[in-house]
Amino acid sequence: MKQVVMVGPRKSKVVDVPVPEINDNQLLVRVTYTGMCHSEWYPWTIAQPGELFGHESVGVVARCGRNVTGFREGDRVTGLGGGGLREFIVMEPEKVVHVPDNLKDEDAIVEPLACLLSAAVKMPLTTLGDSVAVVGCGYMGLGMISLFKAMGYGDIIGVDLRREALDNALRFGATEVYLPGELPEEYILDWKAIGAPDLKRDGHKTDIFGIGFPNVMEFTGTESGLKLAGEMVCAHGRMGIGGYHNDSLRTIDYKLWNFKAMDTINCHERRIMYEAGLCGRIMKLLSRGIWKFTGVTNHIYSLEEFDKGMEDMELHRNGFIKGAVKC
Repeated sequence: MKQVVMVGPRKSKVVDVPVPEINDNQLLVRVTYTGMCHSEWYPWTIAQPGELFGHESVGVVARCGRNVTGFREGDRVTGLGGGGLREFIVMEPEKVVHVPDNLKDEDAIVEPLACLLSAAVKMPLTTLGDSVAVVGCGYMGLGMISLFKAMGYGDIIGVDLRREALDNALRFGATEVYLPGELPEEYILDWKAIGAPDLKRDGHKTDIFGIGFPNVMEFTGTESGLKLAGEMVCAHGRMGIGGYHNDSLRTIDYKLWNFKAMDTINCHERRIMYEAGLCGRIMKLLSRGIWKFTGVTNHIYSLEEFDKGMEDMELHRNGFIKGAVKC
């Protein structure tokens, strides 16, 4: 079978390797698509020879271990499994779910959706119609906007550096969108807005509860995006950090965050079996139209085009939102 292997930074090749063997408790899955994840962009830029990428796979069961129940050859499946940039992968049945008949393969790439749902669980509604801001309207930010809409959030404000991303945000449920430099003053609670504390009165001169948002989700993965998201939180508000910050250290104004008594929530998830349990629920939400987040994968690449796909993702070429490699 064919498999993508890195030969160095930003450079891969396709090689022939044996089809993997499975034991009695595993599934052999013929991969149809593997999604491209921005969490792998930085590792791709510094890759060492022999490294493998790809962890967002959907495919068809090619063989079942003798002890496996609930699956049979020919079933369309999706789930959690690594090394997906190849024709066949081994998957554990407890991390695999069926793909409903009314979903396309490229809409059933479930791993990033499980990340989004686990993040949303950490940002529950206080009251139906609550307002929320999403900083970063790439694929994950768009997914969060559409999920926040399904959850019952009211005003959903999208912020991004690109007009194209803001147009996408409106399409997936944002009610207002802004470039960072166009945000209204009342949406930013920074030191300028706070002013000098007035301890003789109630500790502050301005309405620090009425400026900014009680809920802010960051999905930029950049230091500037993280800083802006923090400035958009009102006093005693909360900020979910969903962006993948893996390229360097971050410097933020914790003095500001501390003064505002805001909560910061790490919205990443490392409990693999918890995420695996979300996968089946996500298939139901998408299949029943409760979570309207399909038709988003808009760039398909061959195994040989993996590096081009990563560059397109990096530069947002040709309206790039989500890419997948056809395996």
